[in-house]
Amino acid sequence: MTRSVRVAKRLIDVSGACLGLLVVLPLWPFIALAIYLESPGEIFFRQRRAGHLLAFENSPTGGAPRPRFQEFLMLKFRSMRPDAEKLTGVVVASQDDPRITKVGKFLRKTRLDELPQFVNVLLGQMSIVGPRPERPELAEQLAMAIPYFEERMRDVKPGITGLAQINLSYTGKPYPDSHLAKFEQDLTNPFKMEGTEDALADHMRMKLLYDLAYSASTEQLSTFLPLELSILFKTPLVMLRALGT
Repeated sequence: MTRSVRVAKRLIDVSGACLGLLVVLPLWPFIALAIYLESPGEIFFRQRRAGHLLAFENSPTGGAPRPRFQEFLMLKFRSMRPDAEKLTGVVVASQDDPRITKVGKFLRKTRLDELPQFVNVLLGQMSIVGPRPERPELAEQLAMAIPYFEERMRDVKPGITGLAQINLSYTGKPYPDSHLAKFEQDLTNPFKMEGTEDALADHMRMKLLYDLAYSASTEQLSTFLPLELSILFKTPLVMLRALGT
């Protein structure tokens, strides 16, 4: 990422986060009340996430070097039961995950659960636009399973929205009417193996395509700005689209 892109991106982040907080703060009491009435407990959810790639370190078992990410606590409106991971441990939420509350499903579809992350942006831990941050444990496992997966976070901060977020569903599947949906089987299951539908690694491969394309755009200001502004413009449309589905 060039210096001009870095400066422009930070200006967009700070001004966008301040404006975003002013616009959405009136919604917070209603969201908080809905969460609490259905599932009493904490309103906000704080979770360790992997930020940008720092370095590689030797594996204690002598295997391939493991990626090391900068970690931070990401804020979200809680969309699951308070004891969601008590029995399951660290797992990625599925499309029909029984741990997700009814209010949580609505928040996820409309991406309203991400609103508190404007605070993370102001703290410099995230950007408004960028790849979605994964759990550190999962980010490491995915980097071992998917070639170049860690490269999506090289010199790029994680984002609230992004190129993958506006083109894929919350779980990473293409929308049925999207151009990419026509090629989903070829991209995720080229050998036509049975029983591999909706695999986590396949969804992450789909996200990786978009994340690497976004990362490449940050190499110069002339490619960065049009894409950044396009993502910012399309994000509210994606949120409204979820209201109609």
